[in-house]
Amino acid sequence: MRYRKLGRTGLEVSEIGFGAWGIGADAWKGAVDEVSLAAMRRAIELGVNFIDTAIVYGSGHSEELVGKIKREHPEVIVATKINPANWEWPAKYTTPADAAFSAKHVVERTEQSLRNLDVEVIDVQQFHVWSDSWVDQGSWLEGIEQLKRDGKIRFFGVSLNDAEAGSAQKLVESGLVDTVQVIYNVFDQAADDDLFPACERQDVGVIVRVPLDEGALTGKVRPDTVFAEGDFRNDYFSGDRKEQVWEHVQQIAADLGIEVDELPRAALRFCLVPDAVSTVIVGMRSLEHVEANAAVSDAGPLPTEQVELLRPHRWVHQWYH
Repeated sequence: MRYRKLGRTGLEVSEIGFGAWGIGADAWKGAVDEVSLAAMRRAIELGVNFIDTAIVYGSGHSEELVGKIKREHPEVIVATKINPANWEWPAKYTTPADAAFSAKHVVERTEQSLRNLDVEVIDVQQFHVWSDSWVDQGSWLEGIEQLKRDGKIRFFGVSLNDAEAGSAQKLVESGLVDTVQVIYNVFDQAADDDLFPACERQDVGVIVRVPLDEGALTGKVRPDTVFAEGDFRNDYFSGDRKEQVWEHVQQIAADLGIEVDELPRAALRFCLVPDAVSTVIVGMRSLEHVEANAAVSDAGPLPTEQVELLRPHRWVHQWYH
């Protein structure tokens, strides 16, 4: 496992991080706690030292599981996220900042996360959505500064709206944020345009999420794929989307000269190419996936010639909305 700096935080984070949405067992169906805990322990054995969760994943259940691992391995860096008070995803530019993240809400939800995790301090506390209209308004910054003063959080970050990589440009340039979390993958390459250069200029850490596009880039989403009842992927891959995905991934594999089942490795290595990227968080609920994903770091970023083959596969589908 290789490590990179998480921007100005100075934290050394593993290139592959553990995404803990799936282990909350709500939006993603099928997670079993003992298996999830075993997956996190194996990831740590293989060098993963960064786990990303959120207070809404399983209504705090993901945080509780992550907290158990944190107590076993205090060296692990944990990032979590505060939901907007108005439960509005994605954030709207016209929504007042205090409707989503008042100082009171920021402090209260952080206190709840501290209880869920059973820790005294959170390494990286993030807002789960963001609008750049909030940079100069509302009381959210007072809440963050209070939490830092009180030693309850170390660093502050935001998770950007899905398919809106440019929605924190002003915040990044302001110097008020330590990290940003953004969707970046072979299909959604928008962060390359302006966000990554801005983060490099301001030394803001970049946490890449959804590197496999909710499974689309695994090669396992095919026209006949069936998801469990209640699994959010039934909506994400609704209509003819599974057919579209299958056509795209077959073309990618053909262009790279690889088998479709080799695609996840190539897709993750693609995400490690930008220098701005600090860590790539992957949802991992089985030992098999942990071992395969952790090994990607040792292979290094994808070679330039293969990256160039993937550039034309940028595909703006915005299924999140």
